[in-house]
Amino acid sequence: MNPAGQFSDELRTSDDAAVIKRSEPDPECFGLIFDRHAPHIHRYVARRLGPGAADDLTAETFLVAFRRRHRYAPDQPNARPWLYGIATNLVGQYRRDEVRQFRLHQAAGTRTGEECHADRVVAMASAQATRPALMAALAELAPSDRDVLLLVAWEELTYEQVAAALEIPVGTVRSRLNRARKKVRRALSGSHVMADS
Repeated sequence: MNPAGQFSDELRTSDDAAVIKRSEPDPECFGLIFDRHAPHIHRYVARRLGPGAADDLTAETFLVAFRRRHRYAPDQPNARPWLYGIATNLVGQYRRDEVRQFRLHQAAGTRTGEECHADRVVAMASAQATRPALMAALAELAPSDRDVLLLVAWEELTYEQVAAALEIPVGTVRSRLNRARKKVRRALSGSHVMADS
């Protein structure tokens, strides 16, 4: 894909919807979408899965987006929520695949020498995080609640952007976020009570 400097000034100042539309007859233009949003998507995936998976899943996110660009809603000037939605789906699939592989290895009676991805994430969080109780609370959330919470908290998306990213109604975003916040608060208050006693 072309570096951003090789795009016309008109294209560089266009909103994402215009760039994506232009990329249908001129696929090279989609490189501008990558240039604009790849660092954000990479950071999000790295926070969810760790740096090892971030490069591959970021690339896959943009590959999926490129293939689906003809379905992009032309009334959405910012493609980032759409890209977060694709990335979130790929993160979920990645985790499901890892769990499936782990179970297959267990069923076959072989030792993989590797822990399940969730175990690695918990271990890294315990070693590096200043708030292990928070990580445990996040791990206990339902994936759909966790996705909403992390898109709001880490990526600072609005409710409307989260709704667009996950293809759910805004009311569902609000209820999932409310439920996730209550569960995290309860878990954190319980851990403080235990730590104080």
